[in-house]
Amino acid sequence: MLKWLPAVILFMGLLYIFFIPEEPLVIKILFKIIPMLLILLYAYTKNEGKRTRYQFLILLGLLFCMLGDGLLIWFVIGLSAFLIGHLFYIAAFLNTWSFSWIRFATILPIAGYSTWIGREIVLSLIEKGENSLIIPVICYVTVISLMGWAAFMTGNVAAIIGGLLFVISDSILSWNKFVEDITFSGPLIMLTYYTAQFFIANSISSKPTFLSSSNRKNGRAIASKF
Repeated sequence: MLKWLPAVILFMGLLYIFFIPEEPLVIKILFKIIPMLLILLYAYTKNEGKRTRYQFLILLGLLFCMLGDGLLIWFVIGLSAFLIGHLFYIAAFLNTWSFSWIRFATILPIAGYSTWIGREIVLSLIEKGENSLIIPVICYVTVISLMGWAAFMTGNVAAIIGGLLFVISDSILSWNKFVEDITFSGPLIMLTYYTAQFFIANSISSKPTFLSSSNRKNGRAIASKF
């Protein structure tokens, strides 16, 4: 079954993004959640017989993100579920920390970007008089930025791609919701979101290969540059 799951995930994701109408809302939410259920199943079938702490934390992160999908109609509640999901991702990524100075330094551009977009969103919220959302948005921007950086610190390519795509997806969503409309925002948000979750799920069976300590052992001459 595992080998067919990626194709089914792709099909159900595209079906939701391009073919499911906005109404009725219950059907819309149901089809939004189905790809995440399949991604959860995909993650669960990884490493059968040798479950790891990393896999357990990723499964919890996926579960809370799926809850966030369904609860996002109540924005702060959905946002809180996603935030908890990111905390589980951070715990998973830090559990497989693989130090490299060049990857550690990615905290600078990530912090710079999150400061800029966070400032733009907060200014827009103040302008619109939605001050009650400022603290939740700041907390979320901070946590997802830490998640993106923690993904880099794993040295796991799948985790890194997943973390970056998640940041991109939520950036499009936040900008479109709070600052100004983005053309084709809906498909862009969901395409990057489902892809991010799939890569994060796939990181369970991926080995740290991006500027990792194992690289330094196997190719010390190259890794010493970093």
